Amino acid sequence: MSAFDLNGKVALVTGGAHSIGFSIGLGLAKAGATICFNCSSEGSKEKGIATYKAEGVEAHGYVADVTDEAAVTKLVATIREEVGIIDILVNNAGIIKRIPMIETSLEDFSKVIDVDLIAPFIVSKAVIPGMIEKGHGKIINICSLMSELGRETVSAYAAAKGGLKMLTRNICSEYGAYNIQCNGIGPGYIATQQTAPLREIQPDGSRHPFDQFILAKTPAGRWGNADDLTGPAVFLASDASNFVNGQILYVDGGILAYLGKQP
Repeated sequence: MSAFDLNGKVALVTGGAHSIGFSIGLGLAKAGATICFNCSSEGSKEKGIATYKAEGVEAHGYVADVTDEAAVTKLVATIREEVGIIDILVNNAGIIKRIPMIETSLEDFSKVIDVDLIAPFIVSKAVIPGMIEKGHGKIINICSLMSELGRETVSAYAAAKGGLKMLTRNICSEYGAYNIQCNGIGPGYIATQQTAPLREIQPDGSRHPFDQFILAKTPAGRWGNADDLTGPAVFLASDASNFVNGQILYVDGGILAYLGKQP
């Protein structure tokens, strides 16, 4: 299984201090990678470092705004100096604003696009020269079911994640000849702290209506866990995926393959 070995590799996981980003970072670390992550504040950075350390991982944390090109350029240069040239990039940082489209301000729409689409462009642009220098590289963009499907109240998020899918394919097209593979992971509905209220049992003992909806639409019959994304991330970060490029791997329990139960 040496093709999955990440020893000697330096990985940057944006937004890697908690939730999905942390789980992916931990998975890459357990496969041997040295983990770097960014976050928005010193407090988050220190908490993230402590969380990794509790799992036996000495991670390198940095405060950097991934929507600020100058800050990202400095981040990548600092990692190069302190840790090494980045071999693996996971563009995980993201936000969502659930607002009906006609009530969405341009400011809110633009903010989601900035974080979910512009930032992956900025960070990828910053790391690709180093990957060309090393003769290899792996970029993993965290896409979404909304890279394929629309849904009420998420026009900005769906537009950004659809764009991220095409950015993934274009990075493949432009830089595949340099032995750089750029692929995406499209998570389904993942059980996180943020989605916990949607999974709470109601006072009458029933499931939350949204919980019922997700279970009915998912052949696996459950929400995903953040750990469900670690295996796919290790695969796409490793030599095992050297001839996989420009693809989106949907980790959704089968939602995209399923029309739904007949009434």
